[in-house]
Amino acid sequence: MTAIDNTDQRPETIWSEHVSFMDRIPRTIAMGGLLVGFVALWQLIYAIGVVSPIILPGPWETGADIVFVGKNLLSGGYMLTALWITIKEVIFGFAIAITIGFLLGVLVGETTFGERAVLPYLVAIDTMPKVAFAPLFLAWLGFGIASKVALAAFIATFPIVVGTAAGLYVADENARMLFKTMGASRFQTLFKMKLPLGLPQIFTGLKIAAVGVMAGAITGEFLGGGKGFGELIRVASSQLNTPRVFSLIIFLSLLGLTLFWSVVWLEKKLVFWHKSSVSGGIGT
Repeated sequence: MTAIDNTDQRPETIWSEHVSFMDRIPRTIAMGGLLVGFVALWQLIYAIGVVSPIILPGPWETGADIVFVGKNLLSGGYMLTALWITIKEVIFGFAIAITIGFLLGVLVGETTFGERAVLPYLVAIDTMPKVAFAPLFLAWLGFGIASKVALAAFIATFPIVVGTAAGLYVADENARMLFKTMGASRFQTLFKMKLPLGLPQIFTGLKIAAVGVMAGAITGEFLGGGKGFGELIRVASSQLNTPRVFSLIIFLSLLGLTLFWSVVWLEKKLVFWHKSSVSGGIGT
């Protein structure tokens, strides 16, 4: 009699991750549904009269004003001039923040002096309320575009410092020893090994800075005058023209998203070997 082998009759267990219904919804449908739900809730609150129309206008009034602002921008009106001023403040501030932030990040990440002596001062300055520095920039640089650029760069610099310094620590000891064994100089090790490996962390700092630089430029216009979109929002707010305030804020958010997506696009081109779980899906 032959013994029966039951080992092959055991059911195989295949592990698979459960994907919820919410996670299976396509991105465009999810975003569109969320927008429709938000507008419907907004219209309901407006129709019931929970909030005064002066404080919270209806979505249709806001939509009509968005169309008006868009036409003014396309026709080359005064709003386009104001938007161009804000764009220059943001671009110049971001460029200055990248330059200063990268240099300070290398100083902190590459030298003991930078880590022990410079970093504590940078952290102390970053913990201070940035808006409190606006009067100083106005006193030093005047009411022109320079003070807004300075405040925008001031707010956006620290995330780049942290991202750059963190990126320089990514390389493990084996990689450093390999470059040292091959006779690479400190400069070669920095630019051929540490910086390429640290690009994901550096771009994380750049994406945070891209959001902060917008806040810095608009805050500077609120507190120090100017001729950009922030000044238009201040004037509309003083006139209780809340639909105009909402529409201008929406166009400013589009400007901020454009800057953020530009950084994401550049990250995908330069760091194609690294998958970003935070922003990688935004631009796709």
